[in-house]
Amino acid sequence: MNLDLVFGALADPTRRAIVDHLRHGDMSSGELADPLPISRSAVSQHLKVLEEAGLVTRSKRAQQRIVSLNGDRLSAATDWLVAAHEEWQRRFDALDQVLNDDR
Repeated sequence: MNLDLVFGALADPTRRAIVDHLRHGDMSSGELADPLPISRSAVSQHLKVLEEAGLVTRSKRAQQRIVSLNGDRLSAATDWLVAAHEEWQRRFDALDQVLNDDR
């Protein structure tokens, strides 16, 4: 898995807003576009980036394009962040211990 694509996709506030909307369930492209202050074609471009990162999937249902959140990919990014946070917390705790021992 390429986390660079995931974090690159999530670096944009519009794409994060789309992911936030999808946390509540699958939506059509139009439903995603309605609350956003950008054109539908711009939303489509953002969806393409999210899809290339593996964060969403798009499928056709009748005349609509339905967008679904890929929770597994989001979980992998979360796991990486949690592991990084725990490592830095361990290092800060060790530094605190050293600083407190010198007192």
